[in-house]
Amino acid sequence: MDVPKLLEAVSLLVPAEIATENDITINDVWDYLAHDEWEVALGLLEELGDVHLLPLDFWESLATAAEQMRLERSAAWCHWRCYESRNGIIRADLTLRPTGESRRQAPFSGAGVLRPMWNIGNRTPTGEDDLNIARLWAEFTPVLGPGERASVRLAPLDPSQWRHLQPGQTITMHEDRTIGGTAVVREVHGPTAKPAA
Repeated sequence: MDVPKLLEAVSLLVPAEIATENDITINDVWDYLAHDEWEVALGLLEELGDVHLLPLDFWESLATAAEQMRLERSAAWCHWRCYESRNGIIRADLTLRPTGESRRQAPFSGAGVLRPMWNIGNRTPTGEDDLNIARLWAEFTPVLGPGERASVRLAPLDPSQWRHLQPGQTITMHEDRTIGGTAVVREVHGPTAKPAA
């Protein structure tokens, strides 16, 4: 399917009554599609998807459109949202330790590349801390460096290990056995996509 048709199909999945903080609605998307402004339309659809939980089909089709347009960051974001539809959403406020207090000495990409370990309160059978792996996406921040803060989304390698998290809970990030950052959980939502039959 070509990009305009994909974006039109995705647009039909957005409820007419939702709007972003800037009062962007699906009508704005249709205006941009009518003028062949596909990249702008895709960006607006991403924003509308952040306002209202939309189905897995929405994010899968949007990812395909972004890939066809060679918009790598948008494609990565849409794939991230596909993961969240299937496995749930975990958002937190992360503060990284400054240079010299942790292993991290340089900034890293905020686009879901880093896969640190997290102490989320799980224990080994012998009672030691059991660290769990989750990819990290820094919202509204292309790179994140030592001493910086950001709102982040986490994509656990094993989501079942994370089901006990609650808003307000403090968890720690590790790139080795030392603490690289501290995060306070803001939101936890279960999967929205129905499991495949």
